[in-house]
Parts: sequence; structure tokens; C-alpha cells
Amino acid sequence: MTLNKVLIANRGEIALRILRACRELGIQTVAVHSSADRDLKHVRLADESVCIGPANSADSYLNIPALIAAAEVTDAVAIHPGYGFLSENADFAERVEQSGFIFIGPTAESIRMMGDKVTAKETMRAANVPCVPGSDGALGDAPEENLKLAREIGYPVIIKAAGGGGGRGMRVVHTEAHLLNAIEMTKSEAKSAFGNSQVYMEKFLEHPRHIEIQILADTHGNVIHLGERDCSLQRRHQKVIEEAPAPGISEEARARIGAICVEACKRIGYRGAGTFEFLYENGEFYFIEMNTRVQVEHPVTEMITGVDIVKEQLRIAAGEPLSYTQDDIKIRGHAIECRINAEDPYSFIPSPGKITNLHWPGGLGVRIDSHLYNGYTVPPYYDSMVGKLICHGEDRATAIARTNGALQEMVIEGIKTNIALHKEIMADHAFQEGGVDIHYLQKKLGLS
Repeated sequence: MTLNKVLIANRGEIALRILRACRELGIQTVAVHSSADRDLKHVRLADESVCIGPANSADSYLNIPALIAAAEVTDAVAIHPGYGFLSENADFAERVEQSGFIFIGPTAESIRMMGDKVTAKETMRAANVPCVPGSDGALGDAPEENLKLAREIGYPVIIKAAGGGGGRGMRVVHTEAHLLNAIEMTKSEAKSAFGNSQVYMEKFLEHPRHIEIQILADTHGNVIHLGERDCSLQRRHQKVIEEAPAPGISEEARARIGAICVEACKRIGYRGAGTFEFLYENGEFYFIEMNTRVQVEHPVTEMITGVDIVKEQLRIAAGEPLSYTQDDIKIRGHAIECRINAEDPYSFIPSPGKITNLHWPGGLGVRIDSHLYNGYTVPPYYDSMVGKLICHGEDRATAIARTNGALQEMVIEGIKTNIALHKEIMADHAFQEGGVDIHYLQKKLGLS
């Protein structure tokens, strides 16, 4: 099938990223936007644009009937959800395809399967993907059984909401005295936040790193992995800096875990781009979840492999086979991504407002993914990320030096940003050494 027109069901930098990929493939684009976003760069550049509602996301970017209607009136063939918003909403994927459009992503069944953490872990265990020791499913209501399970796993344990995400719906328990209360509190929070009170229990790893594997799967049975990323620098479970490849991961370990992920995708009939997320400690990988969409941090993988992940998503949706085999994938150099947020660098309070002066850095190996331009007003209604700086070098030290130099050149005036925090991290000795765990940045910032 020919994808001659794609509706981009998102905003900001990822919408612009999708538009650029479509343009390279000769695909026409439809930009949808809220009333607050009519001045977004991709809206100005798209072949067509449709206002789908007011500023509130629930009335615009999360409004499924409005998105379907926009696709209908513009004669779009397919819908790309980007990340966030409806990208991992199985009901949306289902509605898109029931309405006669192509959903640029996995099937609704795959999204549903991986969106429930309990089902996802059961599926991955069956596919021989290593998982964190824990309950085989949702916890029951028998206190003695739960106490016994925690003793078998060994404290500390973590209670997680089955329908959770984004760092919400989880509670660490260090002693038996606090376990039952923690289970009940997490169940209550999960019901309120996600409409699903199911929780499960896992061993809480003390010093893990966050390592993820990027995969691509077409509709012809071909699946490849593009190596790993290290996303351990996080603040309250939100990633701040990502890099690829992960420091200290051998080629043998990469090939082993990559092959496991490839086989798991074949087993579940996965299609499109996806990411297996693992905790990594003492040389072992433990599956935590699968993201069934393009990731914010996909550019670092693109920089070290030369694979355009978004263009591959579009080709897969058009029914074409992958452009690469596993043997084609070679890791070249090192790449680092800094998420540039419109926020105070230390209090993290969002800072919307008008951009009065903007200068992006340049030079060899420097990439900017951003929708900002001089005179643009960052609205207060959405996520604070306004861009990504991605730097590539022949080795990790060069990538760090290049990132530091680019941060020194970067000028964004009129709003506060977290550029100062990124400069501080680049100068941090432990980061320069590589391999910090997921708690490191929290402790450095005095948040834990």
C-alpha cells in the first residue's frame, strides 16, 4: 500500500521529526493542532493543517473522534501517533484501523499486551526474556501469601501498579512490617490513577542501570535490533540524558540480549518500532517493560547505526520489508542526547513564555531536534521538553566533549531551561567514568 498522506497526531519536536521523514519519502503531511499550537513549526511546514480543539489535551490531542475526523476530511491514509498522548493507547490504534486508516505502530493487541505490566512480564517470561524475580502475576488478597512471597524474593521489594507508567504507581518496601500497608496504598493509588487496582511485586534492585534495546519488525517476519541505549540518568523516573552504546556492555552481551528481544518479537508477532527496557545489575538484564512506540531518545541510536527509525516506521506501515538485515547493523562511535526542557534547572518548575533570543550550536556530529524558533511562545499546557541536543563522536570521550561544547554555544532566552544542569552533568566525574546507576542523579540533586 502507498502512504501518500500521513496525519501526524502529535505536537512539538516529534511532530516535526515525523514531518521531515515524510518529506524525504515524498509523503504529504497533515498537521493537527490545538488552538494554542497554531504557530508550531511543523504546522507551518505541513501540506495541510487542522485545528482539533482547545488547548486542553483531553479536548485536542487526546480527542480520538476529532483525530479520526481530521484524517477523514483531509483524505489521509495513515496516522502516526509519535510518542506520548495516544501513542500507546490500544483503543486508539483499534479505532484508527476500524475507520479504514493505517496506524503507524504495532497492532492494538500488541499495545494492550505490553501496556499491562503483569501481562507483559508473563508474555516475556514465556518468550525466555529474563525478568526481575517477583510475583508470577497480580498479587492476591491473602496477606500471608504476600508476606511469604516477599520473604522468598528477599527485601527490599517494590510494589508496582499493573497499569502504571512514567514512574507512577510504585512503592519500595524495606521491611516486612510495612509490606501489607504498602500493597493496599499502591492498590488504592493504582485504581485512582489508572482505573486498574492490580499490583505486582518484584525484587528491588539496589544499584541497577536502565538499559534498553531498540527493535524494528516488519510484516514479513523480519526483526532486527539496533543495539542498546543507557538511560540511567533520571530524575523521579524521568530520563534526562541518554547515550548509546551503553558504557561497559560488551559486544557479546549486546548480541545475546538483542537476539533474545528479536526472538520475543517474532514469538508475539510484533510489528513496527519498539523498545525493550531492562534493569541491568551485576552483568544481568532484567526486563521491566516494552514501549510500543518510537522513543524520545531514538536519535542516539540513529547516530550510531545510521538507521532512520522514523522512516523505517513509515516503510513498515506501507507493507515494505525492512531496509536492513541484522548483519547490516554496525555500531559506530558514541552518541549522547540531552533533553532540553523549559524549566528551572534545579527546582524543575516549568517556564513557559516567549523565546526572545535563540541560537542553536552546530559543527561536526551535532544534531538539534527542536520546534523552537525566535519569537515562538512556549505554551503552559504541555510537557516542558522543547528540544533535544544529540552529539556523536568516534568515542565516548569525544561525544562528551562535543556535547559540552554545544551546550556552551546554546542560547535560549526569554524562558528558563535546564541547560545549566546538563553542563554540570557533562563535567561530573562519575558520569565521565560511565556506568552510573538510576539513583545517581537523584542523589546528586539531593532529591533522595
